Amino acid sequence: MSTLLKPKPAMKVRGARAEGPSAWMVVPALVFFVTFAVVPLLGVLFLSFTNWNGLGAITWAGLDSWRTALTDSVTLNALIVTVKIMVYSLVVQVPISLLLGVFTAGNQRYRAVLAVLYFVPLLLSSAAVAIAFKALLDPNFGMGPGLGIPVLAQNWLGSADLVLFVVIFVIAWQFVPFHTLIYQGGVRQIPASFYEAAQIDGAGRVQQFFHITLPQLKYTIITSSTLMVLGSLAYFDLIFVLTAGGPGYATRLLPLHMYLTGFRANDMGAASALGVILVVIGLGLALLLQRLGGNSRSASQLEGA
Repeated sequence: MSTLLKPKPAMKVRGARAEGPSAWMVVPALVFFVTFAVVPLLGVLFLSFTNWNGLGAITWAGLDSWRTALTDSVTLNALIVTVKIMVYSLVVQVPISLLLGVFTAGNQRYRAVLAVLYFVPLLLSSAAVAIAFKALLDPNFGMGPGLGIPVLAQNWLGSADLVLFVVIFVIAWQFVPFHTLIYQGGVRQIPASFYEAAQIDGAGRVQQFFHITLPQLKYTIITSSTLMVLGSLAYFDLIFVLTAGGPGYATRLLPLHMYLTGFRANDMGAASALGVILVVIGLGLALLLQRLGGNSRSASQLEGA
């Protein structure tokens, strides 16, 4: 009887392996990455050492294109504008999206309705957003004259003192919902037992936010900030349609400067050098932000819980 009740050993499947997925499964993604990322980047790097107007023959120029790009005062101004937009975007978007993400993570029904309204800008393209705000901020036919409010009837996009803040506002209006969604998902991953224990200890909502929510959102904040920083290096269509880099060079950031250098000034060599600079800056900032998250790439959000 004991022999009949004795469990049988598990059958071994012939040829089966206990390891994880095979290495060949990453080949399609690797081929896609090399074809559409590495090869074009190498092509841009090659063009940065040439002299080409976009139509004629490509001639080797050595470091001439790099000298043209790096010694141009407009390039330095574009780098400064890019850094300003990057810093202002972080200062404005991080707290707003973090608070909205914590708020919309609640279970109340009205918060779900508000979350849907918050995410409406995600459905619009950057060009459409720029066209809408350009019409609204028109000093003659825009929102200010239409509503009869003199404060809103300023030349928002024509003043060098105001245009940068307008650009930051439009960028935040469009992309805060995306980062809010990221923070909302991060908050919902925090166990409710943390907050229950804090309530038993007498901690209020503000204390729970600073001692539980913020520490547990460490890696979410780093991820969101990385996307904001890298996004600041890719703002082109919105600013091109909204201000075209003006007035003067007030909003001419590096991506727009690269485009105008290549397709307006017909200097593809210098434009390619600017493209390589953008890639290097983006990689450096991404690695720096990831280092802030610690040495472990797979660290859990609940580390230390």
